[in-house]
Amino acid sequence: MGIVLLLLLCLIIPICYAQHQHQTSSSSSRRTVIDVKHGPDSVVWAVQLSDLHFSLHHPQRAIDFRNLVPPALSMINPSLVLITGDLTDGKSKDLLVMKQNEEEWVEYKNVMEDVVKRSGLDKNIFYDLRGNHDNFGVPVIGGSLDFYSKYSINGQLGRSGHVNGVTLTLQAGKQKHLFVGLDSTMSVGLRGPTNLFGHPTDQLLAEVDLELSQWDSQPLKPVSKISFGHFPLSFSASSQSGKTLKDIFLKHSLSAYVCGHLHSRFGKNLKRYHLSSHRFLSSQKFFQFNLNQNPSEGSKNCSFGAPPVQEFWEWEMGDWRKTRAMRILAIDRGHVSFADIDFKSGSKKTIILPTFPLDSRFMSTSSSHHEYECEHMLPSSYETVRALVFSVSPILSVVAKIYDTRYGNLDIVVDAPMTNLGDESSRGDLYAVPWNYKAFQDPSADRFWLQIEATDIMGRTTMTELRPFSVNGLHGKVSWTWKEFFVMGCQWEALYYPILWVSLYFLLLILLIPRAFLFFSRKQITYKNVLAAKGFISGVGLVLQELCNVPIAWFGFLGYLFYLILFPWFTGQVFTDGEDKGYMTYMGWVVKFSDNKSNHDYIGSPDVMVVVLPHLIFVVLPAILSSGALAAERVVHRGKFLSVSGKKKDDYSGLDQRSVRFNSRGNRRSKFHFGGHWIRLILLVLCLVICWKHFKNCRALMKAYEMNPLLHFPVYTLGIPLLLVYVIHKTKMN
Repeated sequence: MGIVLLLLLCLIIPICYAQHQHQTSSSSSRRTVIDVKHGPDSVVWAVQLSDLHFSLHHPQRAIDFRNLVPPALSMINPSLVLITGDLTDGKSKDLLVMKQNEEEWVEYKNVMEDVVKRSGLDKNIFYDLRGNHDNFGVPVIGGSLDFYSKYSINGQLGRSGHVNGVTLTLQAGKQKHLFVGLDSTMSVGLRGPTNLFGHPTDQLLAEVDLELSQWDSQPLKPVSKISFGHFPLSFSASSQSGKTLKDIFLKHSLSAYVCGHLHSRFGKNLKRYHLSSHRFLSSQKFFQFNLNQNPSEGSKNCSFGAPPVQEFWEWEMGDWRKTRAMRILAIDRGHVSFADIDFKSGSKKTIILPTFPLDSRFMSTSSSHHEYECEHMLPSSYETVRALVFSVSPILSVVAKIYDTRYGNLDIVVDAPMTNLGDESSRGDLYAVPWNYKAFQDPSADRFWLQIEATDIMGRTTMTELRPFSVNGLHGKVSWTWKEFFVMGCQWEALYYPILWVSLYFLLLILLIPRAFLFFSRKQITYKNVLAAKGFISGVGLVLQELCNVPIAWFGFLGYLFYLILFPWFTGQVFTDGEDKGYMTYMGWVVKFSDNKSNHDYIGSPDVMVVVLPHLIFVVLPAILSSGALAAERVVHRGKFLSVSGKKKDDYSGLDQRSVRFNSRGNRRSKFHFGGHWIRLILLVLCLVICWKHFKNCRALMKAYEMNPLLHFPVYTLGIPLLLVYVIHKTKMN
């Protein structure tokens, strides 16, 4: 028996060891370590580009990229180049058909090869991620329609995983800066517009967690961690188990998560500070009303083994598509800063990035304040003002200027020349000047402002924008506009179903409550009741009640709502090849593949909200209210006429409207009909606007998914317009 067990162990141990080795090598194959040499020894920097949207219909995007980016990269000489998604556009000229176009991918590949060659950088430092546009209509990753795997730099270099980590080391590994890129596009790439969200899986979250923890076994060597992806967290769904990227990032106390996706049309402050909250009931699941979160005042723990504050910054950047934006991201002894460059006006001769002190509006306030409170934790990095300067011409002078705004003016208190810490062999120029940082501690986060000025040998002067700083870790206040809050402050996956069911319940209630009131009380709201009450509620009650008095329309709207809840909205082609069809419900798409061996149930949720919610809120609800208003307008018209003419109700139906309108004895009657005519005309115009909005949406869906409206979604297409036409006909003046 012992011999048998020994033989089994001899067989099992090598197999387990081989599996472990395979897993380790598989994991490590996605990891890269780059030893950054040639000084300066305290700082590394990377370049981020996003949302290139190379398109056959807009060739200027690729032309400008080819002309502007290589000289900029050559001047900046970054250690990494991060391209965070939407490499190609994947849209037709009218922007309605969204699927892969191989010609655009060939153009992207050729442009990137030229950029790498002309910039003089190593191709291996380029990391280009997949965005949702790069996934439009891709049924299988690695399939014939997955052009990203074939033409992207990641694909050409064999970076096939969804998570890739690269570590930049300084001073022979004493300082580590970990960058982890992630691809959270949906595994089955639907066509747009219902392909809008990132969909991280539990497996992807586990891989991100593993990559971010790869240096945690060396606690005495601090690691700065940065993650990069395409989707902001407000447009990222949770995994099947309910976990999110935010949970992983907070666990590892990232310095920053940088992303794209939203472009610049929503605003410039598409940034968000995340802080761990242990409250059970928290609105953070749905909303964050301010760009910054105020850290709670907890007990100060200054021991060296104290856990770090769970926080991180999320920095969305502008797009190349329209704004020609580029970002430089620097890590200077653990301090992370960035500068956004706008190439719309052409190339830049000099670029300046202050690396310390940090902008108080976008610094990790909790950890910075904690460092300052625990004085023995203050690093030597506080002792100088520093800035990176990149220029095509030799720099003659760099000056640091600090302004005091205590008395409402910009009073200069520091005007000091800075010294270049590098030499001719350095990969970049870091300028510094000593200062007494303790003289600038203040209870206000925006009292002191920093500006760096550089002059090159050609006499050109470049100045940075004024930025507030706080050496004691207080955050400067900056507010979102309503558009910025809409896209960054709202957690749309968590909000989708609450908004959906509130909308549906509201629509059902405005149909059912008046009907129930009429059934049980058998009393009707009359025109005279509305005049006596002179209230908005009584007027709405009359509108909804009169819709109940048009039974076919009322039952039609009720049936239409139940159709939207219980049945598919439409059927269409969801992939680029057009072979596999799917049908969409409010829960997502159900896609059956042509081989009849596999199908995907309810994918693209909450992405379908871009179709579902606008239809309910901007089409169905106005149609119900407009129909009720038409019915109520007829009743009010009749009531006013009877009160003026003194006729009985039975006389009204047989009265010739034309004779009343042109009755020479009654100017008052003529005026009334003129007013009634315009009220009805306004309601008819509103009905036309609703139908126009609806048919515009139907046309977009028809082209997006190659559908026939009469075959693939007749109820969705014709339901509302037919009901409106019926109500208009039923309530017309006889």
